[in-house]
Amino acid sequence: MGLFILRRTGVMILTALCLTFIVFFLTNLYPNLEKLAKTQGNFRMTDEAVTSWLNSNGYGQPTAVKYGQWLGVLPGWTLTTDDGETGRCITGVVSADEAADAARFCGILQGEWGFSTRFKDDVASIVWERLGNTGYLMFWVLMLMVPSALIIGVLAGMREGSVTDRSLSTVSILTTATPEYVSGVIFIAVFTSSTVGLKWFKGTATSAMDNPTFENFFLPVLTIALYGMGYIARMTRASMTEVMTAQYIRTARLKGVSFHNIVLKHALRNALIAPFTVIMLQFPWLLNGVVIVETLFNYKGFGWILVEAAGNNDIELLLAISVVSVFVVLVTQLISDIGYVYLNPRIRIS
Repeated sequence: MGLFILRRTGVMILTALCLTFIVFFLTNLYPNLEKLAKTQGNFRMTDEAVTSWLNSNGYGQPTAVKYGQWLGVLPGWTLTTDDGETGRCITGVVSADEAADAARFCGILQGEWGFSTRFKDDVASIVWERLGNTGYLMFWVLMLMVPSALIIGVLAGMREGSVTDRSLSTVSILTTATPEYVSGVIFIAVFTSSTVGLKWFKGTATSAMDNPTFENFFLPVLTIALYGMGYIARMTRASMTEVMTAQYIRTARLKGVSFHNIVLKHALRNALIAPFTVIMLQFPWLLNGVVIVETLFNYKGFGWILVEAAGNNDIELLLAISVVSVFVVLVTQLISDIGYVYLNPRIRIS
């Protein structure tokens, strides 16, 4: 197991480097850099002025060098001006002596995430604050989605072809087939609009960031949970159906074991192996798939800053978001693989 984890960790690091380099390359294409220069400077800047601004801010270097500096494995760029020296690792313009005392490496590995041109603040503080908001939303979504989906899937798969199976399967298909932006708009129109009259909830979740209540927080949680619930329920139902037709289940029935004990003691554990992987895959989906819901309900979480960063060409913030997203995806995949091995003893690591 130790060798397996070590090998997978090495693959994760290599994958993370490849993915972050692709994002870095795309965000640092010249049209994006030109837009950034004109946004921070003047929209009427000439091409020479744009080139001068990019060179004076470290964007004129080769992509590989910039990536190494952003990662923190290459020394940060420096620029000598008439007023003093400035650079990636230097705040403002300082004297030559102060510049010599400054750190040479200041990238992701050193905890330096950069400065947001959209929010005019340190990228790390923005990301962690918004990630905390989304983490709180994800927690309650999982609390609602996972138990409900497992119960629906188990009940549907216990007796294949029954009325209960067909009814619950239909509900699961409907929830999965309805995108969040459709169900969210329907919920807002029905439960928050004065036209219909059911003003049970608030149509915005902005106040939930400071004081979450059932009134201002339940609708976004329900909107996300319903979409993911159907997929997990269908996977659980398929796995439960397969297990209930296994030979050892038939043997238990012939021995006179009660149906209740067959389900709980024999079928349930094996039926949850496949849904476990699906549940782990919900974490990266929840982290990046809540963009629509957070925008729809004006909940300023991780998905919301992704939209803001992309819409305002905030390169440093986009890169930080990509790092967090890649990390969450790879770690959840590793946990899923390890958990799968423990749940199914028949699997051997070669």
